Amino acid sequence: MQPVSPETKASLPPSVPRRAVLAVIVANVALAFGPWFVRLADTGPVAAAFWRILLALPVLLVAAAWANPRAMTRAGSLWLPILIAGLAFAVDLGSWHIGIRRTTLANATLFGNCAVLIFPLYGFLAMRQWPTRVQGAALLLAAVGGGLLIGRSAELSSRHLAGDLFCLLAGVLYAVYFIVMAGVRRSVAPLPALALSSIAGVLPLLGFALLLGEPIWPGTWSPLLLLALVSQIAGQGLMIYALGALTPLVVGLALLVQPLVAATIGWLAYGERLTATDAIGAALVATALAIVGTQRRKAG
Repeated sequence: MQPVSPETKASLPPSVPRRAVLAVIVANVALAFGPWFVRLADTGPVAAAFWRILLALPVLLVAAAWANPRAMTRAGSLWLPILIAGLAFAVDLGSWHIGIRRTTLANATLFGNCAVLIFPLYGFLAMRQWPTRVQGAALLLAAVGGGLLIGRSAELSSRHLAGDLFCLLAGVLYAVYFIVMAGVRRSVAPLPALALSSIAGVLPLLGFALLLGEPIWPGTWSPLLLLALVSQIAGQGLMIYALGALTPLVVGLALLVQPLVAATIGWLAYGERLTATDAIGAALVATALAIVGTQRRKAG
């Protein structure tokens, strides 16, 4: 299937948005496991990001070559945006992983996903239009739902300030990565796009980890293998696919799935109880996604 631009003017068949919306939701579920795996890893946080990409890279390269052998060479003309995307993602991962170990899980999820606001704003600016009433209502529902999901456990304090700032930087760079990769996806299929951007990011992460003096070689491989398989291959792979088929608004709102999954992980792994407030927040986020996901896109 050919990639579809977020700025596509013709209405899409209903099956394409539904499949892509499902992909972006599953992607965020998979990505929400990342902080847990990072905390379980016995390497440094930036080193864990390096292994996440390196261990996933052979699988991505083989899958990309099998799915579309010529796509890798055709993407050579886009080497500059792919390089920028790879570097942005590398610094994003490194900053986020450092922040995960210096702040609460709720704060890391909140600040690390500030792209939930930045990426939809970019989409409206790129299309030179204001959100419709329906889109505005969806954004409001998502904002309230996301606030309920993270408001109960988020904690702002000087003790967590450094970690919060690292996660905030990660969230901004994640939005940059989304913006650049959305452009790449107009010409390149998802697997080659992800594989090439991963190549661009793996060596900078190793360099950052070495400069920070982190332990690189793990004693236990399980968390890092899960990080590569669940977060990079499944999560990021489905996210890159969705970037070519959904508007920035839908992708941005879908990021709010992560706090819900993170709260569930905290409940199962650390005994953190879910409350009725969490359920209401999740329902509001799901409603917002349903509103924007089932709308047929009209001519720009």
